[in-house]
Amino acid sequence: MLLSQTRGGSFGIFEGSTDVGSVTPPGTLAYDPAAGTYTIAAAGANLWSTADAFHFVWKKVSGDVSLTADIAFPVTAGEHDPHRKALLMFRQTLDADGVYADAAQHGSGLTALQYRRARGATTQDIELNISSPRRLRLEKRGDTITMFLSMGGEPLHQVGASIKLHFDGPFYVGLGVCSHDAKVVEKAVFSNVELKTLTPSASPKLVLYSTLQTIGIGNDSRATVVYTTRGRFEAPNWSKDGKTLIFDQGGKIIRIPVTGGTPEPVNVGAATRCNGSHGFSPDGKWLAITCSMPDKPESRVYIIPAGGGTPRLVTENPYSYWHSWSPDGKTIVFTSPRHGGGNIYSIPVEGGEEKALTTGTGISDDPDFTPDGKYIYFNSDRSGNMQIWRMRPDGSDPEQMTFDDLENWTAHVSPDGKSIVFYSYGKGVTGHPVNKDIALRILSPEDKKVRVLVNIVGGSGTMNVPAWAPDSRHYAFVSYQMLPEQDNGTSE
Repeated sequence: MLLSQTRGGSFGIFEGSTDVGSVTPPGTLAYDPAAGTYTIAAAGANLWSTADAFHFVWKKVSGDVSLTADIAFPVTAGEHDPHRKALLMFRQTLDADGVYADAAQHGSGLTALQYRRARGATTQDIELNISSPRRLRLEKRGDTITMFLSMGGEPLHQVGASIKLHFDGPFYVGLGVCSHDAKVVEKAVFSNVELKTLTPSASPKLVLYSTLQTIGIGNDSRATVVYTTRGRFEAPNWSKDGKTLIFDQGGKIIRIPVTGGTPEPVNVGAATRCNGSHGFSPDGKWLAITCSMPDKPESRVYIIPAGGGTPRLVTENPYSYWHSWSPDGKTIVFTSPRHGGGNIYSIPVEGGEEKALTTGTGISDDPDFTPDGKYIYFNSDRSGNMQIWRMRPDGSDPEQMTFDDLENWTAHVSPDGKSIVFYSYGKGVTGHPVNKDIALRILSPEDKKVRVLVNIVGGSGTMNVPAWAPDSRHYAFVSYQMLPEQDNGTSE
């Protein structure tokens, strides 16, 4: 149902106009019923961190809704803070530190999905690598919040900015402006505003989207969308020069600039069915891949030049899956379902005799060398549930590193050795499933303390292999979105 813009009152289709947090002078709304525009003028130090200051034009709603608008900053002459914001928002309360999600367009053109998961928590965001869209939509379906946009009048489409966030009903939906300078008032104009109640289909057809993101590991956890597309891809690696990401899709190895752009396949010669077990050598000159060949249909580990080329076989035994290079580039570790379970092996890069590092009947998986070569991190269910462990490069001295009731997988050590990223399923999740609610977490090896980096929908495919940037301050991962067919890229 589309709520008519011709309803009476100075708030148009909304119910109220309120300053949230400290805003001086008070913000104002000018609603033009003839033009259907909402002009909001407001100061406000920021809409970020643990508390907000902005002007909010709102309506109380429950259930599933979408809010859509064209956004413009009418005053462009003179000096303006590039972080002034005009936004579409869902908000649990009008408290300054309240839970919210918004689609925010900045004065600089930066566009992001921002959100605060709990009252008083630090704001996080998903930033786009495109700027200044003409039209934005923020949509809530159940606990899934998704941003859509149109750059130049084409149908609204998803852009990889989607999160899970719960709102109790009723909650607030509306328009907001923040100047990003407590002493300055800024204006934004919202036009062609539509607030819709979304009626769920009895059996909606869901469409899978995959989104490649990078994220800073600092406390504000800023994420940036690099690439998103319909269908499934997985397992990013970051090149040693910091300029390129690779991932696998449809049996191919794909490269894309970190800044975004057009993906292109890496030449892997006659190899086919390449999967999510691949990664660059420490010197950046070589790429390990796990693929099939015409005469060897099972998965084996091969080496090619980093830019692509003819594969050279490393592992003779079938069903071998690459995971990590030793720091000196002379050894790789891989996994294989042998010795009665999933186990970890090492082999010289030039080929030769394999050595079993684990021989248990359970699962030991996802090995990754530390940069000093002293340890290999891995995940194992030997303690009863899946936890992060480490061992010496010869398989000796196994040591448990995480101790909780979650299911912890795929530990990857930063180039400086100070942080380990891994991800966690909820308690009792078995196996290595896809498209689940997971948390990317960071472990400090010194004190074994763990903190959450970001919550996403993912699992197998999100970060199968090392994906650290060379600077140890950023990480790459893949998240997944299941969107109804009507919102799969042609929503309007």
